[in-house]
Amino acid sequence: MDSLISAAARALAAGDALAALQRVALRDDPPALALRGIAMAQLGEHPRARELLRRAARGFGAHEPVARARCVVAEAEVALAMRDLGEQAHALMAAVATLQVHGDVANALQARLVAARKLILLGRLNEATAALAGAPTTGATTRLPPSLIAVAELAAAELALRSLHIGTARLALQRAQQAAAQSGVPALLAEVAQAHALLTQPAACCLASGAEHMLPLDDVAALLASPTLVVDACRHGVRAGDVWEPLARRPVLFALVRALATAWPGDVDREALIANVFRTRHPDETHRARLRVEIGRLRKLIAPLANVEATARGFVLRPHGGRDVAVLAPPVEGEQGALLALLADGAAWSTSALALALGDSQRTVQRALADLEAADRVRAIGNARARRWLAAPLVGFTTILLLPTAQPIP
Repeated sequence: MDSLISAAARALAAGDALAALQRVALRDDPPALALRGIAMAQLGEHPRARELLRRAARGFGAHEPVARARCVVAEAEVALAMRDLGEQAHALMAAVATLQVHGDVANALQARLVAARKLILLGRLNEATAALAGAPTTGATTRLPPSLIAVAELAAAELALRSLHIGTARLALQRAQQAAAQSGVPALLAEVAQAHALLTQPAACCLASGAEHMLPLDDVAALLASPTLVVDACRHGVRAGDVWEPLARRPVLFALVRALATAWPGDVDREALIANVFRTRHPDETHRARLRVEIGRLRKLIAPLANVEATARGFVLRPHGGRDVAVLAPPVEGEQGALLALLADGAAWSTSALALALGDSQRTVQRALADLEAADRVRAIGNARARRWLAAPLVGFTTILLLPTAQPIP
């Protein structure tokens, strides 16, 4: 490796993309193309970075498998930054195998982290946990650069936050802070500071005994671990202690239990329940019959946690064991909360990537984006297949509880 390539690589490792470009900007050999691609990615020029990395991979050819694998890993990271979540994972896993066989521990870890971060973004937390479990961290090896250790710990912290394991997240963030400080990369230090801020920002609104107050993530986790019967409007379910009853696919039943929990310890009038749940101002006997049916279904589902009793005017929630009742509401109400939470990360998302992350159809996401655009809450850039969506950051609170997840709160 010549001196200019070595100097450019050192500059990139220190986070100085401009210094790296000064050394290789006019060169078209594969190593220079790869370094130019990484530098352009650090500067936010992702389409150009992807093009350069692909040219570098073709230039290395089959006789340089390690260099090609490194280009594949770098391109996968660029795709993640571009929120191109439909990329096939087999090429990245093949690169991991190649790098491990040739003893390139650092880049193999980088590839695993890219895969894990993508899974976290998609809300597939169990798979992300498995991906991170096989990745060496600070305690496993001292050969890794501090910047890579910081990224690994940040990924572990994000996974812990999404799973509401706040203690684990704090420890991971402490290790990330130490590694980022050792690396001296300003972007990493800023990312760690931003992650730390999530622990102190309000995450949800709690309604209990008629009083409302905002809770940070620590208090949310404590509430969910307590004996209190919690109607969780963030994850759409009911929890008391270790018992969790998901209702995300039963919106009518969830609307019923939320209305009953909001009024607890009082009851709710039948007409008010019908208006709230069935969205009608003129109820008739068919609505009253349907209400009785849905109340019966709700009783059966939450029988291990509480009972729903009829009163003279309506229904009342009676938790078992004299438990208190609390409603955990998201900081952004409405069906578009998860969509806004994804867009709030500052990245430009395609409609297909949003649909993949939310588990909805592209048409559903397009309709939601059109409504948000009409309300000036999101904006589009580009046209046709190149169109991307952006939203202003949601300041003042964390969106952790709004992000989609493919598993219930453990």
